[in-house]
Amino acid sequence: MKAVGLYRYLPIENEQALQDLEIAKPSVSGYDLLVKVNAVSVNPVDTKVRAPKEKVETSPRVLGWDAAGTVEAVGEQVTDFSVDDEVFYAGDITRSGSNAEYQTVDSRIVGKKPNNLTFSEAAALPLTSITAWESLFERLGISLQSVGNLLIIGGAGGVGSIAIQLAKKLTKLSVIATASRPETIAWCQALGADKVVNHRHDLVEQLNENSMNYILCLNDTQGHWQAMTQLIAPQGMICSIVESDQPLDMGPLKSKSAGFIWEFMFTRSMYQTEDMAKQGELLNELSALVEQGIIKSTIQEQLVPINAENLRKAHALIEQGNTIGKVVVSNK
Repeated sequence: MKAVGLYRYLPIENEQALQDLEIAKPSVSGYDLLVKVNAVSVNPVDTKVRAPKEKVETSPRVLGWDAAGTVEAVGEQVTDFSVDDEVFYAGDITRSGSNAEYQTVDSRIVGKKPNNLTFSEAAALPLTSITAWESLFERLGISLQSVGNLLIIGGAGGVGSIAIQLAKKLTKLSVIATASRPETIAWCQALGADKVVNHRHDLVEQLNENSMNYILCLNDTQGHWQAMTQLIAPQGMICSIVESDQPLDMGPLKSKSAGFIWEFMFTRSMYQTEDMAKQGELLNELSALVEQGIIKSTIQEQLVPINAENLRKAHALIEQGNTIGKVVVSNK
């Protein structure tokens, strides 16, 4: 089958960074689905995994952690899916990725594609939606009855674009997003943010100290750390999805009885947690919200078809760091 993969970890300008390949079509067993992939989207995790390093693969590594497609076969333990079902999912970072003609994926982390979306529109949603949902409702502990202020640092990116919608549509929180360009400010406002502030300027000056009940950091945890510890309210909670090169000083949180927690979307599949099926349930709930018109796809750029050249273009766009919403690569 056709696939796009790598043997060496190279700068994206190098044509060998991502190559068109022919690899064996996978077979299914257990909880797995075999999915014919129609569309994929590219996330920062793709570029981080592909980033230059000395390691050389003896067999090609296929990246990709967002896909929408059609079920072609099911394993013997699968109960919730049938052949020809249209699905979407973010996959498992420990397994071969979605940048291929066919992919096997654990059915427990797969959802039914929203009926009112194209495959391309659906492929933009899984990874960012799971990340945003887990961050808000599981890590930060926000409920549908929560009130107060939520600060989303990096509101115009993939995760931020979903987090704004979820928080605005499903909670009573006042949603403050950060953005730095006229077009990203307008995007955050269109998604429902009550207020947009500039993360390139002093956040504490733009907001009041101790005023944020919840903070979701989607960009430069270390760079924003001092501001976040000043802005977080007593008994508030901070969540970040961005690793830090340096230890974070937890001292300022003590007197506030405030907390900090990480979110990593692949935790459930990586560790095969007992509750990993919650990701499939979450995607099905998201699908219903999309079909009801409550949540919309965040696709902003589409490249056709799925091949090495277009995936290199998508990686380059992500690495530039100024994309709005999601970049999708599809077969039509």
